[in-house]
Amino acid sequence: MDNLIVGCGDTGIRVAARAVAAGERVTGVVRTAASAQCVRAVGAQALVCDLDDANDSPAQWPSCDRLFYFAPPPRQGECDTRVQRVVAGLGRPPAHVVYISTSGVYGDCGEAWVDEQRPPAPVTARAKRRLDAEQQLQAWQRATVILRTPGIYGPGRLPIQRLRAATPVVNEAESGWTNRIHIDDLAAIAWQAGQQHWPHTIYHACDGQPTRMHVFYDALAALLDLPSPPRVDWATAQRQFSAMRLSFLRESRRLSNARLCHDFGYRFVFSDFRTGLAASLPAESSR
Repeated sequence: MDNLIVGCGDTGIRVAARAVAAGERVTGVVRTAASAQCVRAVGAQALVCDLDDANDSPAQWPSCDRLFYFAPPPRQGECDTRVQRVVAGLGRPPAHVVYISTSGVYGDCGEAWVDEQRPPAPVTARAKRRLDAEQQLQAWQRATVILRTPGIYGPGRLPIQRLRAATPVVNEAESGWTNRIHIDDLAAIAWQAGQQHWPHTIYHACDGQPTRMHVFYDALAALLDLPSPPRVDWATAQRQFSAMRLSFLRESRRLSNARLCHDFGYRFVFSDFRTGLAASLPAESSR
């Protein structure tokens, strides 16, 4: 089997390693020579190109039985032109397509539990680009599996520097709900989605254990023997936090992963983020 991983970063490398271990051929599409070295290190082929540059596209894209599309959208606009370029280059769709999207396509859901039947209502431009990518891929390959994913954490993906700098978080009373997935679980779910025909095409790739933001930060601080981050009210946060950070904090939702667990029976390596944090610390704490 031939696998093509577009956007072969942290998650893609983990999927590539699984495919190589299964004796399959893998090509990882990356943007830099340094990323290409990481792809080759797990035994996969690397293809370096800039998805934003029409002149940098390969003369012929590698044929594949599975396409894992993990590249983020471009930084501007409401259309994912990167997906457009890859779809046009590949032409005929492979049997399996897996796309890592974002739960941000739902917009702000307040206190509500959210399942996959909830209609998308993206607010931010980046979420609109993600929804556009979903729609492009499903128009191209109807069986595309969309993994709507919240915050990804794991080795190298923890807010340790924020804790050491005593960066504040919004207080408990005004904090929304947040969701997460450990990167090892995300890679395992994506790999399985590329091997099987699942009953549905949209799934929440999350651990199903939403919390307020401060709970995650406090748990990590305790593991690092650091003080809990200071709290600020929402009005102060609006004055002090970056526009990007505020755009995430303005949205709240509690994601259900019941469909994933029912259809697939997936058993999480890290269903409790506290164990996931502890397992992610060795590489982080040495920084």
